[in-house]
Amino acid sequence: MLRRLAACLPLLLSGVTLAAAPQPPAVDARAWLLLDATSGQLIASRNPDERIEPASLTKLMTAYLAFRALKGKSLALGQTIRVSERAWHAGGSRMFIEPRKPVTVQELLHGMIVQSGNDACIALAEAVAGSEPEFVERMNREAKRLGMKDTNFTNSSGLPDPGHYSTASDLALLASALIRDYPEYYKLYSEREYRYNDITQQNRNRLLWLDPNVDGVKTGHTESAGYCLIASAKRGGRRLVSVVIGTSSDRLRARESQKLLNFGFQSYDALRLYEKGDAIGKLKVWKGSEREFKAGIAADLYVTIPKGSADKLQADLVSQQPLVAPLAAGERVATLRVSHQGKALGEYPVIALESVAAAGIFRRTWDSVALWFR
Repeated sequence: MLRRLAACLPLLLSGVTLAAAPQPPAVDARAWLLLDATSGQLIASRNPDERIEPASLTKLMTAYLAFRALKGKSLALGQTIRVSERAWHAGGSRMFIEPRKPVTVQELLHGMIVQSGNDACIALAEAVAGSEPEFVERMNREAKRLGMKDTNFTNSSGLPDPGHYSTASDLALLASALIRDYPEYYKLYSEREYRYNDITQQNRNRLLWLDPNVDGVKTGHTESAGYCLIASAKRGGRRLVSVVIGTSSDRLRARESQKLLNFGFQSYDALRLYEKGDAIGKLKVWKGSEREFKAGIAADLYVTIPKGSADKLQADLVSQQPLVAPLAAGERVATLRVSHQGKALGEYPVIALESVAAAGIFRRTWDSVALWFR
């Protein structure tokens, strides 16, 4: 059974004056959201689960799979790729690759990320999976694995198609995963321009020039989708991700994204409640060489709350009892439920910070009897 072990664990935060929940700014877009990537918490949103056309925001998934192939050594940055007729004839934005001119994976990544080249997407898809249709199948499998519940891809570049759709929530999840899982390649998204085939093209993300804290991530546009932008900024150790879908202009998508990022940094704090390996409590164990053991968090735990409201945080440790030895360090033993002003912020796994060996025959027998009557 579940057992509540503590009504309110100490959070080691100084008491401050309560602040009312900040109201988000008015955002002139079809759908939008603001996510604190440090804690994983949604700060504010409008129509976050409405199906939308992702346009070139699709390229984040193409990049994610290309980065995974690089990490898995099935692709190499210096590898030369043959340009197919399909890639050469890609419509929309292009980096201008040619069938008779060798192009490397590294050049294709720049062409896709900085220049938003649809031709680069197809060439990378073919390099990773053999064909774009096979690559699209991988895109959809990966979307499901990441928890993108209302997304379906039909191509690698984001060209309009009735069956090609996503949501602001799903795209925020994808952008956060890309930044988290492939930091060594994410830096490409901060490059302002790239030159290939004697043609220099600028990154369409205007915020790279307007805000020094912005280091990505991707623009998108078609007539049916409008102007879209996923932006990310890091101030100190904290990262925010904004998603703005369906504005009427390039200038407007940048302005509304900047508005959201400023709101998040100015109105909210991301607080570290516990550090990885911190003991947050002791739990009872049966049939063990010890009667109790230290439990804690497997990774740094952050929560995002309005500025000036840290004194309204509460953490409840809930254990699955009875816990019976042997227990291994790292084994999940409880759940930490964190709330703010009575509203649930999240549930986080709690692990054993130390191993507990099985006790001798006498204690095991005694505890077996005790558990029977319990």
